[in-house]
Amino acid sequence: MKSRPTWADVKTKLAGFDRAGLLGVLQDLYAADEGNRAFLHARFGLGEDALQPYKKIIDRWLWPDVFRGQQTSVSRAKGAIAKYKKALGDPVGLTELQVFYCERAAGFCEDVDHRDAAYLDAIVRVFERALKAAANLTGNVQSDFLSRLDRVRSIGRQLGNGVGEEMDILLSEFESSTYPRGVPWKRK
Repeated sequence: MKSRPTWADVKTKLAGFDRAGLLGVLQDLYAADEGNRAFLHARFGLGEDALQPYKKIIDRWLWPDVFRGQQTSVSRAKGAIAKYKKALGDPVGLTELQVFYCERAAGFCEDVDHRDAAYLDAIVRVFERALKAAANLTGNVQSDFLSRLDRVRSIGRQLGNGVGEEMDILLSEFESSTYPRGVPWKRK
């Protein structure tokens, strides 16, 4: 009985392709799926906004049309971030997607009074990752992300389930480890 094919099996088959054959396989993958197109566009820096297809996926799964019976999916929304990371992994773009995730998820909870515990827990975990990602950035880019996360934290305080409190702790830990002499990004 043959086991499941692996990347090694695929790589062995690809080794037999010439340039035209390999381009044909890539063209077929490109045509087969919107996710493949988004990946290749991001990887090669094509299009005006490489983040847009990933934001569209995040938005769909975190802020569904409840009147049409659409459901949320934390795993699909997080999957978009993971796919972007594999495609390009640009630190600013990755942070943008994480902050966008937090904004959309918190906004949805606030807008429709969504209180699913797993969904709320995911907001806090992505908030934490976004803070860690922002810590590696500097200047106005970092300040903008931190201001946006602070707004998410304000919404989090209204969501219950300890979301706001956890975000308060995470932001406080971030501030004390990153800015021991005070927080330069906070608005007065």
